[in-house]
Order: sequence, then structure tokens, then C-alpha cells
Amino acid sequence: MPGFLLNSSATVLCAHAGQATPTAPFPRVQLSGMPVTTLSAPYMVAGCALPPPTAGNGPCVTAQWLVGATRVMAGGVPVLLQSGAAICTPTGTPLSVVMTQMRVMGT
Repeated sequence: MPGFLLNSSATVLCAHAGQATPTAPFPRVQLSGMPVTTLSAPYMVAGCALPPPTAGNGPCVTAQWLVGATRVMAGGVPVLLQSGAAICTPTGTPLSVVMTQMRVMGT
């Protein structure tokens, strides 16, 4: 599924409004002056509003992307797309891409 590629400055949120950031963007490829993100690096989630285990099963701590680009690679690893899917740990909820660069698309 086509979509805009994600760079390290993309705004990505967990389902509970926690800010997700990539742990290891790929610095050799840049989009709008920021490193591109790849499927291999997990995201860290900060500020998740889901309560801890006695009242819920949260908060979201990390997230791993499950689907990346099929035709666009960086260092032999698929880059992330705005239309990709990710899941948070330990909650099992998805990440949502709120804003990203709007110049480069991929499939």
C-alpha cells in the first residue's frame, strides 16, 4: 500500500496519545533533512496515558513496526511508510502516524 515515507521527525502516537520516537533512524538516507526510519528499529513510547497494571495493562513502552515498504530500502532494510502497521508493547495497541514529510512516497 503506498504512503509517505517516515523520517525521524514524524509525529507518531500510541492509541493513548503517547509520543513514539525511533530508537535508531538510518542516518545515511535523509528526507527533508532528517534521517529515514526503517523496519528493523523499534520505537520508544513516552507519555502514554494508559494506567499501570492494577487498573489496565499499560502504559505503552515500546512499539515495533510490522509492515514497511516493499520496494524502498535503506541499508537493505524496508523503510517505514505512513500507511504501515505497528503494535505497542505490552498493550497490543497500534501506533498512528499523525504527521510526516509530504514529499517522498513509496510502496
